[in-house]
Amino acid sequence: MDEAARVHRVAFDAALPRLAGRHTPEEDRWFFRERVFPACELWGAFDGAAMRGMIAFRADWIDQLYVLPQAQGDGVGSALLQIAKDGCAGLQLWTFQSNVRARRFYERRGFALVRQTDGDNEEQEPDALYRWTRG
Repeated sequence: MDEAARVHRVAFDAALPRLAGRHTPEEDRWFFRERVFPACELWGAFDGAAMRGMIAFRADWIDQLYVLPQAQGDGVGSALLQIAKDGCAGLQLWTFQSNVRARRFYERRGFALVRQTDGDNEEQEPDALYRWTRG
């Protein structure tokens, strides 16, 4: 859990620097231990003992998908996403509208934009709902 929380924080802060630092490492570890792990299937991508990326998903939702900045573009995110796709007939996820790189990543992998919000979330940041259905 600690390593997944670390990957999440490093990747999140790199992708959205203006939202960086909103949670402490202790809060991140609590979130993964108490919220993510009990509700989701969690997979990691490793280089030796070091986690490079992680995905947490359940039923038809991707709750978390994060890849360390230095591992992005190496197929880590695609491989993790494929694990979820292989186990589900359809998937949905939220991402921030401002995270253009993530949005393009999902769109190139068959996800379609369903709707956008004005920021009805913890970060008060406009977000976008995406959906993928097995074709």
